[in-house]
Amino acid sequence: MALSDLRAQATHRSPDELLQHLKSFELDLRFSAGIWYFSPPASRFHARYGRELNIEQRLDIAAKLGDYGLRGIEAHYPNEVNEDNLDLWQKFTADTGIKLITVVPLLFWDEQFEWGSLSNPLAGPRQAAIERTKQTFALNRELDTEFAIVWPGIDGYENPFGVDFAAMRERFAAGLAEAIDAVPGVRVAVEPKPYEPRGHILYGTTVEGMLLGHKVESLLTNPKNRKLLDEGHALCCLNPEIGHVLMGYEDLAYAYSWPLSEGRLAHTHLNSQPLGNYDQDLNVGVVAPEQLEALLYTLKMHGYRGYFGIDINPERMPVDVALKVNMDALRAANDRINELDHDAILYAQAHPDKTRGWLEAYLVRARAPHPDRLPPLPLPAVK
Repeated sequence: MALSDLRAQATHRSPDELLQHLKSFELDLRFSAGIWYFSPPASRFHARYGRELNIEQRLDIAAKLGDYGLRGIEAHYPNEVNEDNLDLWQKFTADTGIKLITVVPLLFWDEQFEWGSLSNPLAGPRQAAIERTKQTFALNRELDTEFAIVWPGIDGYENPFGVDFAAMRERFAAGLAEAIDAVPGVRVAVEPKPYEPRGHILYGTTVEGMLLGHKVESLLTNPKNRKLLDEGHALCCLNPEIGHVLMGYEDLAYAYSWPLSEGRLAHTHLNSQPLGNYDQDLNVGVVAPEQLEALLYTLKMHGYRGYFGIDINPERMPVDVALKVNMDALRAANDRINELDHDAILYAQAHPDKTRGWLEAYLVRARAPHPDRLPPLPLPAVK
């Protein structure tokens, strides 16, 4: 498994160096998609909107999106990718050039994980979760993926009374560390989410995910993993999702800046979401497009070079149509941030006392279809 070098994300640049970086660096919009939403999901509120599709039928749809920009696919083990259908996935990659970039251990669905997976207080189910995680990491290594996403969706609680929270967190971190040491060199990308399906999920916010990364790495003992850590590579990284971040009332750009500042942003899951609320997985940019632009600008500032994962629930439109809409939304937002006056923006941020209201007025004009119809806005007196 080729370990991508994320260390440059944490580069601290002087104002002049940051300006030159913003002028010369552009995000490479390599898109990935989760194979799970290519088939209409079951819902407790309504019938499936469309027929259920098997993996081969889903991959047929994905194959036709390669020319539109789809470069990666994400899947869960063992329900979507497993030892019995590896030949199907390998043929898909060879025929299309679309890479399977992550295999995710399914730790939240099975009945045996009713009381949690890696944090389960019952020894049997917890060990089953650890073994499945090990098997998934081994498959990631065999398939030469980019990382292994881990989502602690079923690890948590509803009633906080009498819970040994420290022990619960310790069990999860230790179980994850055991699996990483069993398959050294595989990078993990933890996906925080504050709630749903559990009332409160462990390591549910971005900074809690950062704490988990530090905790897990402190427990690693495999010499290969220790060597990578000594070289400054992060092994327990993050895959923040816009919807999950906003469910926790976090600000997108600020939240994503945390893993970027430590070279821990392994991947991004992108959609849109009303602040708080349940996890809606709406198309990118449908809600709060200005937050999306701020996020992309932060990714640009840190030189993010990873995939742009689209994680949506296209209930009322065909999945291929939805993915094209999302890819176009990201391309359009990226074009907007690239056209901005980086010199003036950095000056305004560094001299707020001399540019009161200028940045807000500038962004109004940058987003206006006819900025010439608005009064002219003088540039700040940049040195």
